[in-house]
Amino acid sequence: MGIIIKSEREIIIMRRAGRIVGNALMELKHQLKPGMKTIELDKKAEEMIRALGGVPSFKGYRGFPGSLCISVNEQIVHGIPGERVLLEGDVVSLDLGAVVDGFQGDAAITVGVGAVSDEAAALITATEAALAAGIAAAKAGQRLGDVGAAIQQYAESRGYGVVREYTGHGIGREMHEDPSVPNYGRSGSGMLLKKGMTLALEPMLNQGTWRTKVGPDAWTVSTGDGLLSAHFEHTIAINDGEAEVLTVAG
Repeated sequence: MGIIIKSEREIIIMRRAGRIVGNALMELKHQLKPGMKTIELDKKAEEMIRALGGVPSFKGYRGFPGSLCISVNEQIVHGIPGERVLLEGDVVSLDLGAVVDGFQGDAAITVGVGAVSDEAAALITATEAALAAGIAAAKAGQRLGDVGAAIQQYAESRGYGVVREYTGHGIGREMHEDPSVPNYGRSGSGMLLKKGMTLALEPMLNQGTWRTKVGPDAWTVSTGDGLLSAHFEHTIAINDGEAEVLTVAG
């Protein structure tokens, strides 16, 4: 496919798609409580995206049945919404996408259900901070390896495993475009970042091993050792200075 540089007009549309995703995720975070079924969150997510003028990206994507990926505790990504009841202390990743006028927005947050353990809270905080470190490194003139290195250094210096088998990605008209954006890497290596590139950065941090396994549903990815995982994601546009985060609420 090659790297697709977006025009300012296209980034304006992606900003609209991103805003829908950001607002929907913030609302889901506020509504999340013990006793909810994951399918309830999925329905709310789809309703909000459509009410805000978007179309859910994930529903039917490569056969995925939901609008929202919901991954709980040791689950990392691609959890399928269903009858699972969320319990006090659960750690829940909510990954959501929307399309507006043919362009995508994609973001994820991890939230605790009610009160969570100190270890779980620390993991959530570190994963969000690792994403911020990656975004700070994503500037025109930097290299793709600088982004992965920033995420990896932040995570591993705090004792967390950084998932390697799943990565961030380019995004635009397609949910997944070139390039792949690993959450690990070597500073100064990889592709040169240029203004107009749009990327989805999404570190996944585990309490233990970085290794993963896929469940019997052929979708849900979990930690190899059963310990907790957290996941944060933003869609960004590369600029000469700081990258613009497109999936903000507001």
